[in-house]
Amino acid sequence: MNDDCRDCREQVSAEHAKWMSVAFEEAVQAYEEGEIPIGAAIVYRPEGEAAGRLIARAHNRVEALSDPTAHAEMLAITMATDTLGGKYLSDCILYVTIEPCTMCAGAMRWAQVKTVVFGAGEPKVGYRVLCSNALHPRCIVIGGVMEDECKQLMQNFFKSKRLAK
Repeated sequence: MNDDCRDCREQVSAEHAKWMSVAFEEAVQAYEEGEIPIGAAIVYRPEGEAAGRLIARAHNRVEALSDPTAHAEMLAITMATDTLGGKYLSDCILYVTIEPCTMCAGAMRWAQVKTVVFGAGEPKVGYRVLCSNALHPRCIVIGGVMEDECKQLMQNFFKSKRLAK
């Protein structure tokens, strides 16, 4: 987790771990399909409701769709807006196994995602994105949920790619 990111500091709750597990299942599916193993899940949780409801889940499909924008977060946002019938996700929590890239953070901003919860940090692109003003001003960012598992899956994926060469 990025210690310098003040918005990223929140105690990991059982609910966050539960929903991150859904995103992690998607990441494993991406791994099995030869995609970069990133998964996302979106939970609809209006103010005052104790429990959220899963409305979207997706994994990277860049290779399968030959589409550089087919990131887990982008696909999940599209599913969630279709499910809710509107372009805003201001009552939603987006769970993603790896800290989002610039493109995905931009989509989250325009969709006004209420909270972003990520597993492992992405120091090359994620840190600067999430600790800047890329997201909606009211968006809460929480990092480090299932961090070790998410990081290990990515490391295993890239190690297997290097060994296959």
